Amino acid sequence: QVQLVESGGGSVQAGGSLRLSCAASGDTVSRYCMSWFRQDTGKQREWVSTIKTDASRHYADSVKGRFTISRDNAKGTLYLQMTSLRPEDTAMYYCAAGRGSGDYCVLPYKDWGQGTQVTVSS
Repeated sequence: QVQLVESGGGSVQAGGSLRLSCAASGDTVSRYCMSWFRQDTGKQREWVSTIKTDASRHYADSVKGRFTISRDNAKGTLYLQMTSLRPEDTAMYYCAAGRGSGDYCVLPYKDWGQGTQVTVSS
């Protein structure tokens, strides 16, 4: 089990950039698949991106080419670099973690952060 704390959200204009961070503690982070999800008010939670224990990265089509997920296992931190932001990227962003091995992730994720708000204005 890991404890997750997100930061880095804020308000930006369309076309801008933000970098989200997710600090993890409580277990060896390198053993975990880590993902970003987002949820806007009144909408279903949406998967954004995953980085697996084999370092492979996966993205939703809606963010591919604009967002980059990365992790620093030594620091126990997950990142999401977001560029070319659009108003439709507005949401609460959550990081989540689950045990993994290679390209396999144990689902559903059991460990979630409290979220960080991203607001993109046109």
